[in-house]
Amino acid sequence: MKKLELVFVPSTGRGHIVSTVELAKLLINHDNRFSVTILIMSSPIIATPTAYTQSVAKSFPRIRFIELPPIEPPPPSIKPGFQALSYFIEKHIPSVRKTLAELKSNPVPIAGLVIDMFTTHMIDVAKELCIPSYLYYTSGIAMHGFAQHFPTLHTEIPTDFKDHIGDFTIPSFVNPIPVNNIPPILLTKGDGYKWILLHNRRFRETKGILLNSFYDVEPFAVESFANGPSPPVYPVGPLLETQSEASGTEYETIMKWLDDQPPLSVIFLCFGSKGSFGEAQMKEIAIGLEKSGYRFLWALRKPSPQLLGMSTDYSNLNDVLPDGFLDRTYERGMVCGWAPQVSVLAHKAVGGFVSHCGWNSILESLWFGVPILTWPLYAEQNINAFELVKELGLAEELRLHYTNAVDLVTSEEVESGVKRVMEKDSIVRRKVTEVKGISRKAKNVGGSSFESLGRFIHDVSERL
Repeated sequence: MKKLELVFVPSTGRGHIVSTVELAKLLINHDNRFSVTILIMSSPIIATPTAYTQSVAKSFPRIRFIELPPIEPPPPSIKPGFQALSYFIEKHIPSVRKTLAELKSNPVPIAGLVIDMFTTHMIDVAKELCIPSYLYYTSGIAMHGFAQHFPTLHTEIPTDFKDHIGDFTIPSFVNPIPVNNIPPILLTKGDGYKWILLHNRRFRETKGILLNSFYDVEPFAVESFANGPSPPVYPVGPLLETQSEASGTEYETIMKWLDDQPPLSVIFLCFGSKGSFGEAQMKEIAIGLEKSGYRFLWALRKPSPQLLGMSTDYSNLNDVLPDGFLDRTYERGMVCGWAPQVSVLAHKAVGGFVSHCGWNSILESLWFGVPILTWPLYAEQNINAFELVKELGLAEELRLHYTNAVDLVTSEEVESGVKRVMEKDSIVRRKVTEVKGISRKAKNVGGSSFESLGRFIHDVSERL
């Protein structure tokens, strides 16, 4: 039996690496001819999750990690944010080229180089070495359709998108998208817009696109790619780290508290690793939760002083919450900093999820059958929220767009939203419960994602 190797080059950071590892596990478990090598770009800003990668390598011998040599920090002329990210990735091109050339000399042939949405610079390296390149896109299928259509919008609309009159018609969406639901970074033609455009233009140079979603939940989006200019698409999700390795005193305290709550009684509020609010907004959330009467678990985080930085914990919650709030809600609420999201969503006590609508959070909520109340904050979350509510009917709407420090969601809105998403027999809850079962079937033998992965493996193998 001929052995084959796939090489992955994910963006830096634990989230990108974890998603890549889940895809690697799926591949090697599906076909024992395959092994996977993951190239880790070392960042002077974001720590490499070394303990995690070592644990994976020990448990899965056919997955290995190669940590690329560190690069020099960017010069002062490089601005933080997208310029720095672009600099960081481009500076890794020589070491990726060198590593691939060395791997190519091994007896096991490289069947493909798998990049992600921000490492498209590596397509040129793959072409130089005559290695087919593939894209692993970690957001939804409809959002990927938007990404492929973005260069066309750029050509058709000469103004900033924020000044465009009318909605946006995107082939992967049933409904026209209002300008407020376009990712905020694309509303004006600044550095972020140009950086996204540069990468999105290159997606069609790859031989195929792996998507972290599944046909059954986004059929219209999948079918929108048929007979179009896109390379073949392979929806192989949902790819999730469903086995939490969280531990420690804080974890145990949270899980013990949940164990003491009745089934489906707790609303969980969590806004991702970068999600945070100003003091006025936090107080509105607190008042709304108190008025709702529901039990709650609220992961409350402090804004990072750095652009693109991670949120941190508050040293004293009483300083940012209404006077007496923690005392008044002591018997039915818990406010924490970090929260083990997967473990919380899996818990029988949790009946609703106020979320920033990051794609991983959406997939986790569907996997565990927990309805979402939408509160998008940044990146592509506006368009994710729009899809969930308007296209799929799989979430309750709090907001479909939100600008921190400008907008204010009132306590009345929070109270009303919590009550809607916690309804025991709502249409949304019934649909989410149904999708919970469908998401598992998609990955089983004969399921849509299982079959799609088989097509990908066949197509990759046929190219050698």
